[in-house]
Amino acid sequence: MSDSKATLSIGNENWDFPVREGVIGPSVVDISSLYRETGRFTYDPGFTSTAACESEITYIDGDEGTLLYRGYPIEQLAEHGDFLETCYLLLYGELPTKEQKADFDYRVTHHTMVHEQMSRSFQGFRRDAHPMAIMVAMVGAMSAFYHDSTDIADPYQRMVASLRMIAKVPTIAAMAYKYHIGQPFVYPKNDLDYATNFLRMCFAVPCQEYEVDPILSRAMDRIFILHADHEQNASTSTVRLAGSSGANPFACIAAGIACLWGPAHGGANEAALNMLQEIGTPERIPEFVARAKDKNDPFRLMGFGHRVYKNYDPRARIMQRTCHEVLEEIGVKDDPLLNVAMELERVALTDEYFLEKKLYPNIDFYSGITLKALGFPTTMFTVLFAVARTVGWIAQWKEMIEDPSQRIGRPRQLYTGSPKRDYVNLSDRTA
Repeated sequence: MSDSKATLSIGNENWDFPVREGVIGPSVVDISSLYRETGRFTYDPGFTSTAACESEITYIDGDEGTLLYRGYPIEQLAEHGDFLETCYLLLYGELPTKEQKADFDYRVTHHTMVHEQMSRSFQGFRRDAHPMAIMVAMVGAMSAFYHDSTDIADPYQRMVASLRMIAKVPTIAAMAYKYHIGQPFVYPKNDLDYATNFLRMCFAVPCQEYEVDPILSRAMDRIFILHADHEQNASTSTVRLAGSSGANPFACIAAGIACLWGPAHGGANEAALNMLQEIGTPERIPEFVARAKDKNDPFRLMGFGHRVYKNYDPRARIMQRTCHEVLEEIGVKDDPLLNVAMELERVALTDEYFLEKKLYPNIDFYSGITLKALGFPTTMFTVLFAVARTVGWIAQWKEMIEDPSQRIGRPRQLYTGSPKRDYVNLSDRTA
């Protein structure tokens, strides 16, 4: 807590509010007593200037292009670690020792199976159901199958629920994909690492052996690391808000998945691919770039720039390299969509308009291309985002539950509707 104070003046009245300092990042004015002291609220649409919680998990500096998980730069974690190591870090606050990682990996791996009755539950969905609709339903349904880990007041049950979701959400995601394309489910194997296991569950079929390319597995693992957490974004805030009511952890994560489904959030990489399909050929890129520059044209280039990062998205640099590694490994040379993507990337990195406005290709641009190259349809892109983000949601939920200052979320409003008025009988109303 800083000794400095911020003074609010309205007319002839003045109030002082404490200023709090974080380890890094901007200081905050603590207005938790504002309504009690002044009888007034603040107005902040989207809460973009409001710190709704205190957290030790993730830090973003959008101006500098920095993303830290528990203080570690995302570049170092993606380059040197793996996803389960990142999961351990986000959950427990420190990188694991060799023994701790082996134990954590074992516990996650041996929780990857889902209750067989859950497998039968998929039959209730239409085959053409969007995989995200299935994910929302099935993750929420976990609370109906795992009753022994829904007591949020029990630290042991919170830990079991956390491990179960990290382990089982990829299995549910792979089952949603298989159901969507009409193929039989492929069960997890305990001798495979997290990303390899997931790719095998998605792409193997019972009639032949399937070996996962280690370069593609490493790319999938990096995608998971890069999407694991991103501070207080819309879906994370949703998880915290749902959790503040005392809802069970499976319901909270299902709420996060539902929020992630929005095209302005987790659906951005799908939107980027749809844009590339609209462009169609590299020859049409100048036409669409001109439209993007035209202030009177509503068309936007999806996958460029970022609401938070005013500099280059640090995840995009890693994703760019990973994307090109995957394209080289699978030998893509004549895919029209990927050809459009590569040419649009070249234009964006050299065109003065993009450089001046810092409209760099973001992680959604590169992850969309990479996931398509890996063989996933666009309907699965947000599902994969949810698989990765599950650990971030859980870490944020766990931190909120263990915070003694936590209260049920209750945003306020600026009411602009009708003032108080009296009811008029139907027979007395006129047009």
